[in-house]
Amino acid sequence: MSLTHFNHHFPWRKGSRYQLLQDGDTFFPAILSALSAAKQFIIIELYLVQSSKITDQFIATLLQAAQRNVQIFILLDDYGASALKQDDRNRLKHKWIQITYYNPLSSHNRLLNLYQILWHRAGCDLHRDHRKLILVDGTTAFIGGLGLTDQFNPQQNPQTYWRENAVKIEGTIIPDWFQLFKQSWDQYAAMPLALPTLNPPALTQPHHGYARVSYSQGKGRNQTKRELLKRTTHAEHRIWLCTAYFIPSWRFRQRLQRAARKGIDVRLLLPSSHTDHHSVRHAGRRYYCRLLCSGVRIFEYQPRVLHAKTLLCDNWVSLGSNNFDQWGLTWNQEANLEVDDPTFTQEVEQMFVQDFGQSQEITLEAWHLRTRYQRLIETLWGKVGEWIDQITRHIRR
Repeated sequence: MSLTHFNHHFPWRKGSRYQLLQDGDTFFPAILSALSAAKQFIIIELYLVQSSKITDQFIATLLQAAQRNVQIFILLDDYGASALKQDDRNRLKHKWIQITYYNPLSSHNRLLNLYQILWHRAGCDLHRDHRKLILVDGTTAFIGGLGLTDQFNPQQNPQTYWRENAVKIEGTIIPDWFQLFKQSWDQYAAMPLALPTLNPPALTQPHHGYARVSYSQGKGRNQTKRELLKRTTHAEHRIWLCTAYFIPSWRFRQRLQRAARKGIDVRLLLPSSHTDHHSVRHAGRRYYCRLLCSGVRIFEYQPRVLHAKTLLCDNWVSLGSNNFDQWGLTWNQEANLEVDDPTFTQEVEQMFVQDFGQSQEITLEAWHLRTRYQRLIETLWGKVGEWIDQITRHIRR
């Protein structure tokens, strides 16, 4: 099936409430509680799903909801869910549960799939659904960078669980998240999503600011990328970026450097040696020198794997599935919540300050003292990154 485009621009909305949830010991219980209370329907859209203890808990909770005649719609990326065992897929076979896989791969054999991509230019296989959304009864939604894997689960990995953020959302913005999900679901599901129009109840204590859904289609509309460049270009006081994979485009790097030279507080919160993709970290570090010379401050998070994705420009916040990296902005379906609200901004600012305090700042002096081995490995992986960029540009043509 060819990729279609969702040519819709979601508006800024008042009348919503958003709660910042840090790490799996906070967001997993909140999500499971909402699922347990579901009465009408549950929508789940995820990238990373693996058979694990936390996945067992989610499957059990979903089966209990299905026994209450709650309709359940699950959209999983076909590549991201490749580690979900067949036994777990069979457990989810229920008359009230529908599962659809986004953009099914030409082959689940990695070598054969690579052959299809490189020699047959099956670039469509590279388009993945990286969004994370859990929506319950049209009243409550959870978004962020989470996945169903014990890597986020403090109960299974109390010392090494990944650092991640999520947001609980209620209010007038919920129908927009529903519409974004419906577009992807209808593209690949056997039957279109048939649910009544959502009318979330009025909130007694909504936030006073504004929020909206920002999204990218991989191949097609990329509102997230445009907003990223716009906000960093016009920032007046600060640009604080947290991302798990730092492979920025040339234009984005130029905006960060230009902002820092103007005296704007530009800080990057990036992974340390605790990372799930060491090659990506090494490739991204080749940009450190020019950024540091321009006045950009770089912090590497020390305690655990950093998987969070958050951007704070002045008082504007963007938080969700997008790593703000070149690959994600080129190939993935992504979705972020954008918020312009003083209370929420203060929460995000406090979170950044806490994370900076648990990070090692990389100074220009220390950077020049790194070992020859570190320089070599950064150069080699940098070349590999350039080679991959050239191949993917060729495939997209």
